[in-house]
Amino acid sequence: MAEEQQGQGTNPPQEQPNEPLPRTYNQLLGTNNPTKTSWPELVGVTAEEAERKIKEDISGVEIQVVPPDSFVTADFRFKRVRLYVDESNKVIRTPIIG
Repeated sequence: MAEEQQGQGTNPPQEQPNEPLPRTYNQLLGTNNPTKTSWPELVGVTAEEAERKIKEDISGVEIQVVPPDSFVTADFRFKRVRLYVDESNKVIRTPIIG
């Protein structure tokens, strides 16, 4: 009778993943170094100074300078930082990754 019930109505054992799901931005990128995701200290500096500082913190990042009243896309990119600037080219919003 045990032979008849074997395989009927039972699910095979589920394989457990070897690694847990990523819980942080750094784990998602596969790095162990703590990486900044925002730069509130750059509000008020010029776009050139902000770009230099961000590139020191993250290599290979794409910097986009966004002039006043400009439109941007709503997509998210892990290697992009937008610098929203005013008429005098000073950063007016906290730069963040995305």
